[in-house]
Order: sequence, then C-alpha cells, then structure tokens
Amino acid sequence: MLSSIVALVAGQPAQAEDVHSYARLNQVSTPHLELNLTVDFEARQLKGHATYTLARHDKTTQLYLDTSDLTIERAELLIDDQWQPTKFTLGDVHPSLGRELIVDIGSVAKQVRIHYQTAPTASGLQWLTPEQTAGKKHPFMFSQSQPIHSRSWIPIQDSPALRLTYNATITTPKGLLAVMSADNSLSDERPGTYEFAMPQPIPPYLIAIAAGDLAVKSISENVAVFAEQYILEDAAWEFADTPAMIETTEAMYGPYRWDRYDLLILPPSFPFGGMENPRLSFITPTVVSGDRSLVNLIAHELAHSWSGNLVTNASWRDLWINEGFTSYVENRIMEALFGERRANMELALGYQDLLDDMERLKPQDTVLNIDLGTRHPDDVFSQVPYVKGQLFLVYLEQKFGRDMFDKFLRQYFEDFAFQSISTEQFKKYLKRQLLDKQPDTVTMSKINEWLHEPGLPEDAPKPTSDAFTQVEQQMQRWLKGGQLQTDKWTTHEWLHFINNLPLDISANNMARLDREFNLTNIQNSEIAHAWLKLAIVKKYEPARERLRSYLLTIGRNKLVSPLYRELAKTSDNLKWAREVYQQAKPGYHPLTQTVNEALLYGDN
Repeated sequence: MLSSIVALVAGQPAQAEDVHSYARLNQVSTPHLELNLTVDFEARQLKGHATYTLARHDKTTQLYLDTSDLTIERAELLIDDQWQPTKFTLGDVHPSLGRELIVDIGSVAKQVRIHYQTAPTASGLQWLTPEQTAGKKHPFMFSQSQPIHSRSWIPIQDSPALRLTYNATITTPKGLLAVMSADNSLSDERPGTYEFAMPQPIPPYLIAIAAGDLAVKSISENVAVFAEQYILEDAAWEFADTPAMIETTEAMYGPYRWDRYDLLILPPSFPFGGMENPRLSFITPTVVSGDRSLVNLIAHELAHSWSGNLVTNASWRDLWINEGFTSYVENRIMEALFGERRANMELALGYQDLLDDMERLKPQDTVLNIDLGTRHPDDVFSQVPYVKGQLFLVYLEQKFGRDMFDKFLRQYFEDFAFQSISTEQFKKYLKRQLLDKQPDTVTMSKINEWLHEPGLPEDAPKPTSDAFTQVEQQMQRWLKGGQLQTDKWTTHEWLHFINNLPLDISANNMARLDREFNLTNIQNSEIAHAWLKLAIVKKYEPARERLRSYLLTIGRNKLVSPLYRELAKTSDNLKWAREVYQQAKPGYHPLTQTVNEALLYGDN
C-alpha cells in the first residue's frame, strides 16, 4: 500500500540521497553484518573483521563504504565457500566525511569481509584508563556512533537510509564485561568472549559497544540496568518507573518491538544525556539525581524506540523526524505518568532553551528540514530539531484534536516500522492520512512554513506553566527582600527561577541566595549548571572553585559547553577556561573536545 512513499525495506536502497555517506545504496547495499572484534585497551584499538551480506540492485561490481581513520588490512570475497582476496582502494580524506573505501566484489560473491583496525583517536570511541573510572581497577571503552561516527570503528555504509541486522563476537581482557545494542546476557559471568545478535534491522548509527567493569541489576522482566558498582543501586532506584513508561507508550502508540529495554549508565565523560541504542540505551550518570526529577531523559530515550529507531530519518537533514517526534512522545509519556503540571513545566523549559538557541543560530540553521551541504551533521544538533519539531507536532495535535492525532501517530509508526523516511515522504503521508481528511484545518503551505522556513511561525504554540508563573511571583518578592518558599519546588522550578533571574541581580542577592540554598555546592547537575552559568555572568567568585571541579568531572556536552561559551566572552575568563580545559581534556569524549576547542580556540 505504501510502496510509492516507503524509503527502505529489508536492505533495499532509500530514495533520498544522503550527502554524508559514500554508500551507493541503489547499487549494492549490506542488509546484514557479522562483526568479530578484539578490544585492545593497551593500544586503544578495536581489531578484527567485518563481514557483509551483499544485496545487489544492479550489475555494479564495486561496494562503496565509509571509513574514518581506519587501517584497512585486506578485503576478501566468499566465492564457492572459499574466502579469496580482492582489491580495494581508499579515497582522499574529507574533513567531515572521512575516506571512501571501494571494494571490488565481482559479479557473483554474496559476502565480503574486511580486515581492519581502528585508530586510538577514533571519533566514535572513548577509551578510559582505570583512574578515569569510579572503580579505579579496570579500563572502560564505549562507542558513540551518531551521527556518522560508526565509520570510525567499522568500515560501513554509514547512512541512516540503510537498515541492517547484525551479529557480533567481541573479545575483551579478563574481568571485563562487553555489552552491545543487541541481546545482552544478564549473567554475572565474564568469560572474555561475548556473542551478540540484533535481529531487528537498524540504521548503522545505532550499532553500539561498551566494555568495562560492569554489574547488572534487573528492574523488571524486560528492563535491567548495567553500570559500575558504585552507581548500580542508585540508578536502578532512579529509573524504577521505566517499565511503566513502556506500558504507557505501548498503550498510546503500539507495541514495543525490541524485546528488552535495558540501560547502560556510562562514566561521566559520556558526551550526551542519553543515546537511544536499541535494547540498551546509553545514559549519563548526571541524571541519577536521587529524586527521580530528571527521568524525562529516560522517557526521551525510550520514545526513540518508536520514533528514530523504528521510524528513522533517511538523512541527517531530516533529524527532526527522529528528535521532534521523540520529544513529543517523551512529553506525552511524562504527562501520562506524572501529570500535566510536570509535563507543562518540561515543555516550557524546552521552549525557553529553543528561543535561546535560535537567538545564537544563523537563520538557515533554524529550519527543520535543514540544508547542511557537506557540513558535519554534528552541526545539526541544536534545540531546533528537538523542540521546534516537537512544537510542530503539538501544533498539529491542537489543530486536529488529540484523539485524531494519536490515531495518526499510531498508524504512522505501524506503516513505517523498520523503515527510513525523508521529510518529503512524511509530507505526502501527512497529506493523505490527515490533511486531506480535514481539508479546512491545516494547509500544506502552513506545513511548508514549519518545515522549510527559519524561526517559528507566528501561530506556533508558546508553552507556559502556571507553576512557573508562581515561581516568578515568588522571585519578585524575594528580590525585594522577601523569603522563598521552595519546600515543594522541583528541579524544573529551580531551573526556571535561576534562568530567569535578572542579569542585574546584585552581588548581595547572589550571596544571599547561595547562603540560603547552598547552590554553589548543590549536587543536582542541572541546577548546578544553571547556577554556575549565572555565576560566570555575575563574576560571583565564591562559585569559581566549584565551577572548576564541575568542568573537571562532568563530560556531558550540554552541561559544559554553555559554561565554556560564557567564559570565552572575556579575556580573563578565557585564559582561566583554557587552563581548566587542558586539565579536563583527557576525560572528555572526542566530540566534547571538538565542540569546546572551537569555543575556546576557534575565533581567538
């Protein structure tokens, strides 16, 4: 029924061109991968081979793959049940895309094998020494493949337009546990060799691996937490509502199709809040706050099991298809489980973050269906695909009614399950399934304004929160010498309060606020971030040492790069920030290093 608009089924090529991949999926695609890798901590390398099943779509005799900083040792073809050597060539290095790998595959081979090893500087891997972990006894390694970093640890057709299944054999040093975005064993045994299978087809950026001194604790029959021992019990308690989140989302948008949903709590250097690797979401420890106030991040990563993992953007200019839908579903999960008040606060905070981002971004970078050219797709990650995309769906929900829009979304996830689609394909589907059924409700020109024009439409939703109105009233009384009544405040109310304090707040009031609530030493990482950013602006020196320790111990880019950006605005702070950064750099992920070096050294 959907053959004219579906992008990809079981390894077939997508219609949309992906300028960020050398893969020519319309000629030959690779619907299945067999990985065999050894984790070498001393060399900080993965070594082994990748074997692909070939799906031929024309008479081409070459396979085009993406690589970045890989050493390709040899390539082989399986012909008459024998592995035979074949020729390969590597293209020139592109600053964003890496190097094209062209393998001669002849006309009859059904499988190709590439022997390779990664570089210690692979952009998609981080290697931590024992001293950089909590346990201090064993090293730790983890991947971050999104958007195009899979090619730094696997020679692969690194486009989200491809979907492939995979199996893997991973060998680690004794005493370490390996896990992947696949069917992980819950056994405490650590044999040193681990077998994995991912039977559902996924895009390459969702292939993930980690190895370290991990323990595991089950939360329910299909949810468990993997983590270093120091944080395992706290994380299991923090995320105890995850099974209920799954049930809630299934009730709204259809069955969970990935069997298990486990969580891996990574070291503090993990550059993101979370990464939605199927079956095993990678999670920052900064959301283990002790009060379950930041579990909307878990709702977000879980929501990706429908939007992103199940229905995927066909290229990175379509990122809003992943993140806008996911942010919308996340907020619906939070509303269903924790009430409209909390969901509204989170939506309003996201809206404030979007306005901040749009103020500093170039207009062309505030377009949902962004034209990236060959810029690195890391550049597309701002609040625009997340929150502007979310507000677009909130707009449609308000126009068509929640019942009708929920039915549309449920059918959308069903019709495009395990497929990758472009913005144009979504528009055709939206027109047929929603707009044409109520032709006087929303015009296609309005849809095009949302998707293809910069900024927000004039009639875009402007989320507000009654709780925040009360916070602002208290703020005004406090600024005049009154007292704050914060006993029932959540993290969200504190964030709104700090983020909306007037920038001309006096030094005395800064000191009074710190004295009354000990904000400089608060352990909630989100509140601490907001306070430290304000302290930089206000030159509040009592927070300086905490700022230093915060930058040295947290690697989540969302929490550190705004602080470096603020510090870079004055020469004295910039000098200090560079000194701190050089200390912190070994514990930062390569992606975090790239972003913050641009802030601290790029234009100075």
